[in-house]
Amino acid sequence: MDPKQRSMLESFVQLCKHNPAVLHSKELSFFREWIESMGAKIPPAPESTTDKPSQPEEERDEEMKEEAKKEPEPEQEPEEMESEESEESDLDIDKEGCVEPDTDEPQSMGDPSLMVTDEMREQANELRNQGMAAMSEGNLEDAIKLFTEGILKNPKSAPLFFKRASCYVKLKKPNAAIRDSTRAIEINPDSAQPFKWRGRAHELLGNWEESARDLQSAAKLDFDEQVDEWLHQVGPKANKIAEHKRKYERKRKEREERKQKEKLERAQAAREKVRKEQAEKEKRTSGKTRGEMPGGFPGGMPQGAPNLTELLQDPEIMAAFQDQEVMAAFQDVSQNPQNISKYQNNPKVKKVIDKLSAKFGSAGAGAGAGAGAGAGAGAGAGAGAGAGAGAGAGAGASGGPPPSASAGGVFDVPDID
Repeated sequence: MDPKQRSMLESFVQLCKHNPAVLHSKELSFFREWIESMGAKIPPAPESTTDKPSQPEEERDEEMKEEAKKEPEPEQEPEEMESEESEESDLDIDKEGCVEPDTDEPQSMGDPSLMVTDEMREQANELRNQGMAAMSEGNLEDAIKLFTEGILKNPKSAPLFFKRASCYVKLKKPNAAIRDSTRAIEINPDSAQPFKWRGRAHELLGNWEESARDLQSAAKLDFDEQVDEWLHQVGPKANKIAEHKRKYERKRKEREERKQKEKLERAQAAREKVRKEQAEKEKRTSGKTRGEMPGGFPGGMPQGAPNLTELLQDPEIMAAFQDQEVMAAFQDVSQNPQNISKYQNNPKVKKVIDKLSAKFGSAGAGAGAGAGAGAGAGAGAGAGAGAGAGAGAGAGASGGPPPSASAGGVFDVPDID
């Protein structure tokens, strides 16, 4: 075999090793069929082959941008394993003496807009005195009726309301007592008595915190031994509830902070996953783009570069690489890209580079010449090889830095995913 043909055949075999997709080109169908007839197994064609036009770079960029814009959906929060702690879960407060809430119809509160005359006021005071006398005798129901009559004549009298409230407390009707006491406080907020009886009513309902607040207000307005006694009973229970609420609130905040932290971590993990998948996809896309063009051009072939079929069908390129002098020049440059300066004035080499530059058009003279020359050199062997020399020479002619070359004289062609 002629040494020149043997060298070109070796280059073609190296190209097939680095880029098996070449074997799926239509021009090499005869070669592929022959290999398969010998029992050889050819790797399946990649998704995007040289027979299929490459996706324009702009479209790929747009797809990548759209995917990058998509906010990664955070994973659904796992079901909270820790059950929500009830506010009363760890409280053990003695409710001895508490009563069930009374549900009677609200008592008459009079008309607050009533114009009270002096005569009406005197009548109301007389009814109040009668009511207090009934209370002292233990006739609480009669006392309530008398106080109610007085309220109807003078609905702006705070004593009538808190006196009736005291009767309701003694009858274990805390809700009625709270209504009367609240009305008395609205009329005269500086009176200690309505706070006293409302505090006692809240104690009967087990509302320890409300009871403590009202009894403390009563004690500030006017010292009362009975108020002080009740406050000593209610105070510890109210403090226990307040401490429990602080503890519960602290735990609630800790749970919320933990949930927010876990949610943030899941969102960050999801974004990182998307980022890695996007980077992997771009890597695969870039690898396929480079794999579609022989020549091993670093960074992939530029947009608009001719494919293998077009280069193999160009008779001038195929003829140029049959020239022993041209092949020797490109082999020399593949070994040492700096040697490109030796051939800048060689008309044969320059003609090949100019031809390849025209093939690549706006993609860049140097890059186009390099990659195209690689394909052309291989075409001389029946498929397309010698890529390294072409890439080196092309880069030099364009004035840019020469791409790297493999020691074997052929650019490494990236594997196809």
